[in-house]
Amino acid sequence: MATSMQKLVGVSQEDDEEEMEMDVKEEDDEDEENGEKQIAAQMMIGVDEVMPSTSSSDQFQYQPQLQEQVSNQSGGGGARRSRPLEEKERTKLRERHRRAITARILAGLRRHGNYNLRVRADINDVIAALAREAGWVVLPDGTTFPSRSQSSPAAGTSAGMTSSSSQMVSQQIPPPPATLQGVSSGYRTTVEYNACRMKGVFMPTPSHYDLSSTAPAQSLGVVADGGEQTERLPLIAGSTQVINDKQIIGLPTKLPERDFAGTPYVPVYVMLPLGVINMKCELADPDGLLKQLRVLKSINVDGVMVDCWWGIVEAHAPQEYNWNGYQRLFQMVRELKLKLQVVMSFHECGGNVGDDVCIPLPHWVAEIGRSNPEIFFTDREGRRNPECLSWGIDKERVLRGRTAVEVYFDYMRSFRVEFDEFFEDGIISMVEVGLGPCGELRYPSCPVKHGWRYPGIGEFQCYDQYMLKSLRKAAEMRGHSFWARGPDNAGSYNSQPHETGFFCDGGGYDGYYGRFFLNWYSQVLLNHGDRVLSLAKLAFDGTCITAKLPGIHWWYKAASHAAELTAGYYNPCNRDGYTAIATMLQKHGAALSFSCAEHHILEQQDHLREALADPRGLVWQVLNAAWDVSIPIASENAFLCHDRVGYNKILDNVKPVNDPDGRHFSSFTYHRLSPLLMERQNFMEFERFVKRMHGELLYTFSSRLLLFISISGD
Repeated sequence: MATSMQKLVGVSQEDDEEEMEMDVKEEDDEDEENGEKQIAAQMMIGVDEVMPSTSSSDQFQYQPQLQEQVSNQSGGGGARRSRPLEEKERTKLRERHRRAITARILAGLRRHGNYNLRVRADINDVIAALAREAGWVVLPDGTTFPSRSQSSPAAGTSAGMTSSSSQMVSQQIPPPPATLQGVSSGYRTTVEYNACRMKGVFMPTPSHYDLSSTAPAQSLGVVADGGEQTERLPLIAGSTQVINDKQIIGLPTKLPERDFAGTPYVPVYVMLPLGVINMKCELADPDGLLKQLRVLKSINVDGVMVDCWWGIVEAHAPQEYNWNGYQRLFQMVRELKLKLQVVMSFHECGGNVGDDVCIPLPHWVAEIGRSNPEIFFTDREGRRNPECLSWGIDKERVLRGRTAVEVYFDYMRSFRVEFDEFFEDGIISMVEVGLGPCGELRYPSCPVKHGWRYPGIGEFQCYDQYMLKSLRKAAEMRGHSFWARGPDNAGSYNSQPHETGFFCDGGGYDGYYGRFFLNWYSQVLLNHGDRVLSLAKLAFDGTCITAKLPGIHWWYKAASHAAELTAGYYNPCNRDGYTAIATMLQKHGAALSFSCAEHHILEQQDHLREALADPRGLVWQVLNAAWDVSIPIASENAFLCHDRVGYNKILDNVKPVNDPDGRHFSSFTYHRLSPLLMERQNFMEFERFVKRMHGELLYTFSSRLLLFISISGD
């Protein structure tokens, strides 16, 4: 290893000398043509203007060479100008040969090492980038030292560097993973990104590698020779400012990270955009999608997830299905040797957080709804919610002679027949069955279109005639027909528990009527899931089916758990509302898809304390309910995530540390494919996340350097 390093360094130095010699000769030729005026101009301009095509490392060494060159030219350097033309040609040939070898080395790194390098990179760029990745600090002049040092070497080593050359280096080399304290590295945590996104402006945020997660510094403090702080230079993400004759302070140690090498392999899928299939059931952008899928395949993503919209496939008439766009999409996925997770989406898209397209329910269903609006969920004020069909018509023949459950089954059976070859070949690995709004098994208790805003408790959705019919029947069976009504003191969408007589501590939710009503309300949810999943199991026999639950974490610390109650989860402080759901899923061999795996990130926000939220407590209650009945757990992120802190939190939940039974999630779906994910730094972090989910060994500085040496040796 040491011998190889010495050879590598020696070759690099020789090559640099050859390149410098050639460049000097080229300048001699130019001097012959331009005369003494050109020489004087070269002495006045910067290094970058003299050699715009040279590498950053050559620029570091060129200034003394330039002085020597000018001296020779002004003091009788005519002997150098008289060199034979053949020698100049040989020098040019050697240079071309050297550049060809360098190009092959860099191509090998890009192809086999998954390493991003600029087009005109040289060996110094490679070594500097590797050192930065390992947590070392590499100054623009090449001075390198460990990040755990409390001060840099002599500040004078960076003197003489110009602004243009420093900016060139910063653009060519990716930012180090261990940045200087107080320097914004361009990374933003999920909470910070979402906050900036809602405000519509970008605010520089501290690097999440800083030792203090609450450090407010967003600029680089510099200290002059006398030790007095003189200025603070704001930094743009990924850029490096020139600091002459000053000293950098406050270099933190690299934060420890959990090693996931050798941990169980967890497949990673990426959710495709909502509008990947347009309303004509055609691929919206096949060429662009193909390029993105190839990029995902290059980092070993296992597959993609896609919504199969009821409102697109069966849009115009009952039992007339158009799968053309999905056929082309699935064929594209198969050719790339990716897997598929599909969602049977029986709800409308649009109007909820994150919806960027509008896909309504089928037109023929909307026509029925106009003549009979009772087929939709209804709140106490009589407002209809056409996002999905009411569970009260599961067994009512109001959809052109079919019940809602029969409509769902016919749709799933058509899909199974249409894509039989993809099931047989194992391309389709999982089917998520839509069971309510947003595809989740819950009531639409918090509709934004009706004015709900976080952290409102929501409202009960049981006032259509079919749900009230079921409630009357249950009350009569109990012997209290006057209980056939919804609570009249449960507040409105944006109420808080203590403001209502039903959800306040010791309120009506825990009385005789309250327990009866909530038991019936949650049982309707369970019965709906049981009916649809039993038919999904029949349609997709041999393929894993999944039901999705949301993470309703606000008011979790209140005694009533009001927001969960209105959503259909009978989970107050004295009752476990998720065990019954897990048992129902286990009955049908279905997995649980839970979208609250990273909600603990929200714990940093002040408004959670006001809403008595407990994301972590909710996560572990749901996970334990599922693991107690031994059903698989899949997960997806509920919020945008592009930073290492967010990914590490997801990894800790997907692969719990020190679990005595070695339990972990069965798969993870990233939500979702977008241009933001494809940005260079974001995608590099995502690639790292995928490797850790797969339990792979991450390349360290030494391993990448060994790879570089082995490729260069070939």
